[in-house]
Amino acid sequence: MAKRLPNVALARLLTESRWTYRQFARTVNRVGTETGFPLRYDESAVSHWLGGTTPRKSVRTCILEALSRRLGRPVTHAEAGLPTPTDHPTAADTVEGMIDLGRQDMVPSRRSILGAGLFSVALTIPGWPDVVGRAQAVQTGRTSRIGMNEVDMVIAMTERVSELDDQFGGRHARPMAATFMVNTVAAYLRADAPEHVQQAMLSAASDLLYLTGYMAVDEGLHGLAQRYYIKALELAGAAEDHLTYCTTLRGMSVQAVDLRHGAKAMELADAAAAAAPKAGPRMLAFLVGQQAHASAQTGDRTSALRSIREAEAAMDRAESRGKAFGSYDPSSLNYHVSQVRYELGDKAGAVDAMQQADELRPSVYRRTRVQRRGLLAERQLEIGHLEAACATWNLALDDYPMVQSGRADDRVKTMFSLIRPHLRNAAARDLHDRARTIAPPALVG
Repeated sequence: MAKRLPNVALARLLTESRWTYRQFARTVNRVGTETGFPLRYDESAVSHWLGGTTPRKSVRTCILEALSRRLGRPVTHAEAGLPTPTDHPTAADTVEGMIDLGRQDMVPSRRSILGAGLFSVALTIPGWPDVVGRAQAVQTGRTSRIGMNEVDMVIAMTERVSELDDQFGGRHARPMAATFMVNTVAAYLRADAPEHVQQAMLSAASDLLYLTGYMAVDEGLHGLAQRYYIKALELAGAAEDHLTYCTTLRGMSVQAVDLRHGAKAMELADAAAAAAPKAGPRMLAFLVGQQAHASAQTGDRTSALRSIREAEAAMDRAESRGKAFGSYDPSSLNYHVSQVRYELGDKAGAVDAMQQADELRPSVYRRTRVQRRGLLAERQLEIGHLEAACATWNLALDDYPMVQSGRADDRVKTMFSLIRPHLRNAAARDLHDRARTIAPPALVG
């Protein structure tokens, strides 16, 4: 028989609460009575819990509620050292998982552990029927109540974090998003609200999770990003928010294709397109542009060219209407055209399309500008245009000091390795000397 291990996590929370064993037991009993299941625990039961005895499922819920009320913040199964229910997952379970994930991401000492997770092509992606309609399962009955003002605040905060990411990279913005998620959004998701407000809050939280996952990709934390993306899918389903669900699947496809997992990228891009409601022209371009890139990477030339033509036609219709969908614009489409051409062997055409993308890209997207200019320079060098590549790399370096981004760092590190054999060329030497004064020593090599 396996020896029970003391529940150190629960003991830590009890110490933080400054309760005696008797006070803790009485509060758990009171919560049980409120929920219609009177309990009669005393300090001996608390002693057993701390010793490693696992309370039954309904009691675990009361324990967590008691601690949450006392500490003034959500307490999850994992934080209390208690097993998480695995049967019939609900939106409430999704919220709890979101809290655990965000809380770990808030702590600098935990980030190296979180980042150790690898991208998994075998990850199970929940389909729309698996996640839709869980909003009814979110617990209510708390003392707080929210309205559309709180929803609008979450949306506005997500937009601000996204703007910071666009301009400065996600290295500092992601922990801010995680902190906001745990300390504010989680409480809103558990508060009383009219159904339409609850749905809107779930949708807003899903969008924040998607953005946080995207910023984890930017930092190269691909396993962590997948975990954020899965939570975004689950909350989007609970909110019956097709748009965020499809956007998240597409983001997962982008992650996969950038990591050269073409088949998985194709699967995710197809799933996003299949799950989308009737799409307007810009949304269509957004989805089929990614399908084109994934098809090209898998070697399906016919599908890739068909999809990119469809994306171009859709973008033409969208531009005539004017209204933008997120950041998918002609610059984004030209990036996809470039990727398709490159995967299909047309390197010169890929460079032309990437240059057009750079010319069309709005100035607010500084992080993307650094990354894409680095990639453009690499491809210019690949077709033998050394001095043009140096000029493009210099443009990337103009913005690089203001950007905190793992992917931008990768582009600079690659630049050093690619330019080193060409240092007899004056332009290459000047670039190299300039970059050494800007880049962290770890990237210089």
